Amino acid sequence: MQKKIKEVIDSFSLRRNTKTVSIGNISLGGNNPIRIQSMTNTNTMDTKNCCKQICELVDSGCELVRIATPDIKSAQNLYEIKNTLLKIGYNVPLIADVHYNPKVAEVAASLVEKVRINPGNYFDRPSNKKRWTYKEYNEELERISLRLLPLVETCKRFNCAIRVGTNFGSLSQRIVSKYGNTPIAMAISAMEFTKILDSLNFDQIVLSQKASNVQTMIQSTKLLCYLLDKENLNYPIHLGVTEAGDGNYGRIKSAIGIGTLLSLGIGDTIRVSLTENPEKEIAAAMDILQASGKRIFKAEIISCPSCGRTKYNIEEALQEVKKACEHLKGVKIGVMGCIVNGLGEMADADYGYIGSGKGIVNLYRKKDLIYKNIPQNKALEKLISMIKEDGKWIDL
Repeated sequence: MQKKIKEVIDSFSLRRNTKTVSIGNISLGGNNPIRIQSMTNTNTMDTKNCCKQICELVDSGCELVRIATPDIKSAQNLYEIKNTLLKIGYNVPLIADVHYNPKVAEVAASLVEKVRINPGNYFDRPSNKKRWTYKEYNEELERISLRLLPLVETCKRFNCAIRVGTNFGSLSQRIVSKYGNTPIAMAISAMEFTKILDSLNFDQIVLSQKASNVQTMIQSTKLLCYLLDKENLNYPIHLGVTEAGDGNYGRIKSAIGIGTLLSLGIGDTIRVSLTENPEKEIAAAMDILQASGKRIFKAEIISCPSCGRTKYNIEEALQEVKKACEHLKGVKIGVMGCIVNGLGEMADADYGYIGSGKGIVNLYRKKDLIYKNIPQNKALEKLISMIKEDGKWIDL
């Protein structure tokens, strides 16, 4: 029984085993960190502002930057953007976001590190057909294979990866006619393109299932991973809830969708899609990865909501501790209201800051009491001295 329980618990902590995909100087999937990406909202023909925003994203912690590439001219201008960035020391992998026109993807693939194509509108011919015969359906797949071949050959030549990015809002009529407008249709759409690419001996593939509905995004991604792994096509997965909105709701919505899949071991790169300055997406992505325990960027500071037992200003103390210590990557500090739950709730913390009476706190190293009944206005100084004694302090 204990062995079975351990197997169940371990199954939730394992990360899905995927192939490694090289995107410029970044490795994605396998045992590599879960990568953070965002997308510019500047005009791709405006090289100066596009590069300025890319630099701001990279400085914020972004590792992959996607750029809207709607036509041949914008694809060609990726050359100027790439070279401008390299001249000022920013060797960040760029992703061309392509819809509708295969020629645009082919041009972009010779200039950047990854091309994103949407199987729902990449080159499926518009059709009002309600039903497709088995023969017609497969003939269309054969046409798709022939039209993907030039892109694959270009990607092989220039070491460019491909993201097969399926969107719930832009499934092809061919797919919808057979599977409906469903998570199943999304997964099948991605599988069709993946099988074609794999059959052309191309393995630098990343996949995504984007939807504004969190449940649709989760269901389609889980199904896609099941189908991929069943056929030993274990390619990396990009996660994101598209059109999540802004503010707290956009972040919560993204955290539920992305976090649920991360907790199941699914996901190799993420984007938090917010209707805000793209830089804000990076901070939100870092918070999701940190909260899920999948990647650590700063100190983990836990705190209780407080109750009538709390006799000191815990809100003020929390802000002081965060301001002073949040940069200490990997250090865990518990700021707790009282001794009743304090030690138990912060059991795995490195340090504890626990209320012990009116305006006073106790300070702990692990579970060992180090300083007792310290006035709150002296406690932060003592806490920092403990961290310094342990060699974990880093000056900003």
